[in-house]
Amino acid sequence: MEFLAELHPRIVHFPVALFILYFFLEVFGILLKKNYLSKSAYIILIAGIVTAVIAVLTGNQAHEAAKFLNKEKTNLMKELIERHQQNAAITLWYFFAVLILRTYLILKKKFESNWKYIFIPLGLAGCYLIYITGIHGGELVFKYGIGTQLFGK
Repeated sequence: MEFLAELHPRIVHFPVALFILYFFLEVFGILLKKNYLSKSAYIILIAGIVTAVIAVLTGNQAHEAAKFLNKEKTNLMKELIERHQQNAAITLWYFFAVLILRTYLILKKKFESNWKYIFIPLGLAGCYLIYITGIHGGELVFKYGIGTQLFGK
């Protein structure tokens, strides 16, 4: 399953972009009172979660593949890799909880009330989680060469 590990650097950009797009669509849908933007935000949130699951799975596979490539380097970066994995999992579960809450409010016909405004700070907090996860992932790539041809050398 090494091919999954190679997909991680390509796949990971989809949930990042989709979750950030979700936030902006949610904010503009709420503030501009445009229902089509709110509905689009909901669909983009679902797509973001699906791609985030794939990104986490490919990331876990990339970690397993990295263990075999160069044990010395992975021992030095073990803490950073684990922090990145933990932040990615937290981000995924966070947005999943946002989806559950939003779905509940839609089904109970309460999303159109003042409850919808809670999704602005929730989305902003989610963007912060994406940022923290990306900082650690970027450090793994740009500082240590994980996921590049440099790492295997």
